[in-house]
Amino acid sequence: MFHWLEKNPFFFAAAISIVISFAGLIEIVPNFAKAGRPLVDMKPRTVLQLAGKEVYKKDNCMACHSQLIRPFKSETDRYGDYSLSGEYAYDRPFLWGSKRTGPDLHRIGNYRTTDWHEAHMKNPPKIVPGSIMPAYDHQFENIADIETAYAEAVTVKNVFHTPYGPEIKSGKEAWEAYKPTVLEEAKKIAADMKDERVKAAISEGKVPEVVALIAYLNSLK
Repeated sequence: MFHWLEKNPFFFAAAISIVISFAGLIEIVPNFAKAGRPLVDMKPRTVLQLAGKEVYKKDNCMACHSQLIRPFKSETDRYGDYSLSGEYAYDRPFLWGSKRTGPDLHRIGNYRTTDWHEAHMKNPPKIVPGSIMPAYDHQFENIADIETAYAEAVTVKNVFHTPYGPEIKSGKEAWEAYKPTVLEEAKKIAADMKDERVKAAISEGKVPEVVALIAYLNSLK
């Protein structure tokens, strides 16, 4: 058989390609699948954090910020540990971004605080001299769509088997029962903020967009 293949280079090349492809599937695909699994003890984002992620997308933050730290010393020195595939297992969609007008945000929860974000969203150049980021003062008045974020949590739980608890389930009654949990999380964020518009909205049982966004940014670690 081998002598026949030597005399027929086309079939010889085809046989080699088949063997290499088969070996690649055996060796590479399982590793990809394993790398894409959630990290140990990793939890899906809370409903408030999901709402903040929607604010992040709505205001197109990914146009200027990435969420992917590459395994280069220049990046790990500045941003922290490089990103792992399993960290994005529950992100739909993941927000890697493709441009860095501003810094990468994948570990921003490790080194920025709620009050820093509050001041930064109001007046970026004041906090970071030379910044060209615009102010996002509207986020202090716009109310986050928490109910839709809850519906997203229900959907990914049912469709993708994202490990949310039994309290996340379909129905208006389930949402009303869960809503105080979201408000309690929002109150903890607002407690570290100074803006009176935020505090007034929270006292009325509403969650400003900036509170949801900060909850999301604080979860990026």
